[in-house]
Amino acid sequence: MSIIKQKFVVTGGNGFIGKNFVRLLLEQNYDVINIDKLTYASDKKSYASFYDHENYSFIHGDIAELDTLPECDVLVNFAAESHVDNSIRSSKHFTTTNTLGVQNMLDLVRAYEENLRPIFVQISTDEVYGDITDGANSETDVLRPSNPYSASKAAAENILHAYARTYDLEFKVVRMSNNFGCRQYPEKLIPRSILRILSGKKAQIHGDGSYRRNWLHVEDAARSIFTIVAKGEKNQIYNVSGNEELSNLDVVNKIASLLDIDTDDAIEFVTNRPGQDERYAVDDAKIRALGWAPEIDFDQGLATIVEQTKQDPHW
Repeated sequence: MSIIKQKFVVTGGNGFIGKNFVRLLLEQNYDVINIDKLTYASDKKSYASFYDHENYSFIHGDIAELDTLPECDVLVNFAAESHVDNSIRSSKHFTTTNTLGVQNMLDLVRAYEENLRPIFVQISTDEVYGDITDGANSETDVLRPSNPYSASKAAAENILHAYARTYDLEFKVVRMSNNFGCRQYPEKLIPRSILRILSGKKAQIHGDGSYRRNWLHVEDAARSIFTIVAKGEKNQIYNVSGNEELSNLDVVNKIASLLDIDTDDAIEFVTNRPGQDERYAVDDAKIRALGWAPEIDFDQGLATIVEQTKQDPHW
């Protein structure tokens, strides 16, 4: 698969999904300008190798405060605050980055002459739909976000649609399920649980652990975005999911098994977070029709994460 257009600006390219997408682009010799705020969740170990590529450059910046945008053919926005617990404790900076930051980037895009404007690719989340008891959400379903994080992402999408119609901008939206993979910041369920068990503590599970999520390996996620950029239609939304739907308890039980720890010794249940969604699920037939499908199954990916974390537990 190839993309004729050569230059990408990636915002949030030092984050979990962003760095995997940047790596994919560099491996295929695309020109990449990475703009990142370098928050607490930036992975310094993973992105150091990017500087080995002559076609890579970095700008330290906050998408909510940028006043210029480098010329490019495609702008892929990963930059976001993403941890739901943090959004519940303090939501204002989620709105600033996830919503107003997107609006600022769109203003910079529309400042270009029409024939020089990049395609705007917004990386969103399946959480914008809210929870669903049965079945799966399609791209045309109504958005019902139920926490400050997902509300900020839904608001960004609404602004994007309005700008596209008002200013004739070209965009694509990617709504992803839960990502997992190596070198994920340890506030997320999988790395946090592994590290707690390795340190002799118990993994913490909200409520009774019955909440279900679909899991997508981050390398498959990066490939899905590339597929959408290369083959996706203008001004369309694409759901992306993995093949595994598991409860949080299922996930931590698998981690305990890989670490050879009895589940009773590995897990403690803690108070549920406010507004907890029971289940997310999306229908991603639209992207699969483009020829993409996940390649890394959950058990295979989880085993690799556990082994990597055992060898290098330090963030």
